[in-house]
Parts: sequence; C-alpha cells; structure tokens
Amino acid sequence: MNSPGLVSIITPAYKAASYIGETIHSVIEQTYSDWEMLIVDDCSPDDTRGVVERWCERDKRIKLIQQRQNSGPAMARNAALTNAKGRWIAFLDSDDKWLPSKLEKQLFFHQKQDAKISFTEFRRISMDGVKVGHLIKVPDSLSYRQLLGNTAIVTSSVLINLDRTGPFVMQDTYYDDFACWLDILRTGGLAVGLHQDLLRYRVVGGSVSRNKYRSAKEVWKTYRNVEKLGRLRSAWHFTHYAIRAWWKYRKF
Repeated sequence: MNSPGLVSIITPAYKAASYIGETIHSVIEQTYSDWEMLIVDDCSPDDTRGVVERWCERDKRIKLIQQRQNSGPAMARNAALTNAKGRWIAFLDSDDKWLPSKLEKQLFFHQKQDAKISFTEFRRISMDGVKVGHLIKVPDSLSYRQLLGNTAIVTSSVLINLDRTGPFVMQDTYYDDFACWLDILRTGGLAVGLHQDLLRYRVVGGSVSRNKYRSAKEVWKTYRNVEKLGRLRSAWHFTHYAIRAWWKYRKF
C-alpha cells in the first residue's frame, strides 16, 4: 500500500494553556510522522499562545495561526483549513489526546475503505486526566440519514480523505463539526468506524458540549435551520439522537 501522505491536523484553541501541551505531545508521540499541526489561537486571554510558540520552537511541524479577533471554533478551524497542505485532514481539539498509534492505524484502515470520513472508539477522561471512562464503541458505518440520529462521531477522532470529499469549510454554527459531517455525507458516501480505542476525550466543565439543555436546542436548530428538515422528520431524528446520547454517556 502506498504511503498515505501528509496529514494536516486542525486544532482550534481558546483558553487552552492548561491542556494544549499534553495535546501537542500526543501528536509528537505518533508512530506516523508525516503530519503538520495547525493550531489556531482564537485570541486566548491566557498563555495559550506562549505555550504553543514554545512547542513550535521544538518541532517545526507545529504551526501557530493567530486570529485577529475571537471568532469561535468554526472560524478557527477554517483558518487552519485554509493553510492546510495535506491530502488528509484530522481534527484534534485542544484538550483531547491521541494514543500513539492513532494516525498510523486509522490511515491504514481508511485507505482500505471507500469512505469520506473515518472515526474511532474512545474513552473519556476527567478534567485532571486521572479518571478514565469506559470504552465508547462506534458503528461500522454511517450514511447521511443514519448520522442525523446518531452521536457516534467525536470530532477529535475524525480523519477525512480530501481526495474523496474535495475542499470543505466549517459553517459558523454552534455544532459546526456535526453540520460539517452531514454536509460531506449529504451527496453520498459513508463515514466508517474503526473499532479501536485511540482517543482520550477530556470532560472539561463549561465546554460547549457540557450544557445539555443548550446542546439539545442546538441539535434541533441544526435539523431545522441547517439541514432544512420538516418538524416531523426533525422530531424523528432528534428522538434517536437523544436516546443514543443518553446511552452513550449514561456512565463515565
């Protein structure tokens, strides 16, 4: 099998000084070395920029992009995508961590699939990184319609083959990641799940995904305002989404 080529890793960062070093270190420790990491500091009020700059000095594959004004994760991801040079796009949020073989195993898996997106299993970790949760499994594959009612794709596990998708951008919406996967799959193709535990997803208080009431509202708005679904169809998918979300996170 031919070498997969360069992977561009997209990392938006805001007030990430406490965790971004661990995140970067997990990338440097990857067994697959042909990557660039594009970290976009979204005008953090803490020392996020300083921490990233020190890592940039240690490894030239790490690149800092500084936003002129705070614009949110979607616009930060788009700033990185604009500068990405790889044929593969991987996403890694600034408080999450990959296991060392993540890229190597996922690239090997993805190359054998006729798929646009791949994603992996993972475990949650507590904010201090001490507590490790149960294994959260993923389905074999998801189509556009199946993804509408599913919470299986975690952003930091995603790998995208640009040869299959072409260039794409994130929409400036609350769940820009969910909307992006739907947009990519809307015209056909699959997201495929790799049944290996390769990610540690940090549960941080106050993060976008922790406010369950707002999360529910924004998922509904994604159906209605982004995907333009009718009320009945939205309700059908939302019910399945909510049940799967509860089952997925019923225990740590």
